[in-house]
Amino acid sequence: MRPVTVAVIGGGIAGLAAALRLRDRLGPAAQITVYEQGRQVGGKLRGAADAFLLYDGPTDSAAAVLARRLGLPLVHPQPVPAALVLDGELRQIPAGTLVGVPGDLSALAGIAEVTDRDRDEGRPVLAPDQDVAVGELVRARLGDQVTERLVDPMLGGVYAGRADTLSLAVTIPALAAACRTEPTLVGAVRAALAQRRRAAGPVFGSVAGGLAEFAEAVAAASKATIRLGLPVRELRADGGGWRLVVGATRDPVVAHADAVVLALPARPAARLLAPVAPEPAALIGELDYASVALVRLALPAGTPLPELSGFLVPASEPTVIKAATFMSRKWAHVPGVVIRASVGRYGDPGPLRLADPELLRRVRADLARILGELPEPVEASVHRWGGALPQYAPGHLDRVAAARAGLPGTLRLAGAGFDGVGIPACVKSGEAAADGVAEALGESVT
Repeated sequence: MRPVTVAVIGGGIAGLAAALRLRDRLGPAAQITVYEQGRQVGGKLRGAADAFLLYDGPTDSAAAVLARRLGLPLVHPQPVPAALVLDGELRQIPAGTLVGVPGDLSALAGIAEVTDRDRDEGRPVLAPDQDVAVGELVRARLGDQVTERLVDPMLGGVYAGRADTLSLAVTIPALAAACRTEPTLVGAVRAALAQRRRAAGPVFGSVAGGLAEFAEAVAAASKATIRLGLPVRELRADGGGWRLVVGATRDPVVAHADAVVLALPARPAARLLAPVAPEPAALIGELDYASVALVRLALPAGTPLPELSGFLVPASEPTVIKAATFMSRKWAHVPGVVIRASVGRYGDPGPLRLADPELLRRVRADLARILGELPEPVEASVHRWGGALPQYAPGHLDRVAAARAGLPGTLRLAGAGFDGVGIPACVKSGEAAADGVAEALGESVT
């Protein structure tokens, strides 16, 4: 029997997790190739992400399980709180919230006024399988200020998006599930928080050597062939398998595979799918993305910072910054005094059009306004991520399910564009795609 061949298109953590699971499922003889158009694997794990959730409800998250399997020591953020910038001042984020949605209204004093329409009407907040925009639900139940001063900046920090356009089912799935059984939103938050594992340690973690090391370790464990700097330009059905056109347009290479995992952002995935599965391609091609820039400032030793991990900024504040992390406060292993500021909101590209020197100037001015005057940085850099963060509109999960249902079993989708932006979600997505491929190949390859 000839060796099975599988192409994984995309070398982010979803694609790498897929390659490792494929190795587990298909064995040492399988020929698994990861095609990554960049110069390194890891995608947003290199410089954009700094931590992942350790738990998925009551169980360990897929990322935590994978890191432990690979023998990678985990580190945890320091137990310092985060803050909101409200009317130019730092105010600690209240406890007992789920992505900003409160489970204790008494904790919001001085943060947001509540329009309490969260009445128990004798039925669940949401119908079975109903999805709504987070902002629509929170505004209807608790009012505008809770949405704009708490929930919107929390979602903006993670997704660079707005609460009024982001799907509850994708961005806060535990709350969506609780809203289908609980009669009030506050009660649903409490129920969702109660379902979390009561662990002695922190909720978030990272890999001691950094998340780039995590990606490299997954790639190595997969024993896949990693082809860097080679975009896949075309995908076609080829008998019982797939034909890939790879590399530069002037000197393309043709490769063949029994199965393919598309671990790409939605639009590049849609372009490859269009000739072979036009209806699924149209469904996933609807997904839009937000771009962001990360500005890193290394300040002179001894520069004082608040006893915070960082802060989030509502869109109503007159800043280009939407969030900032005090990296050296948050992580004990980060030397010196380092701030990382995030810029870019969906639908507001203006700040991202600034040249690097002006963007740096504006970020420093915002930090001075919020923190007080800071000294000249000893090092500063701007890292831009075009099309970095998916913007999940309500109904996203149904569209993705319909797209997947229209694909043959040996062609699978994985990644943040389909299943969520968190590292555990991406790992889980890649592993699920690999499981689907392995099951399909068990029936089709002889």
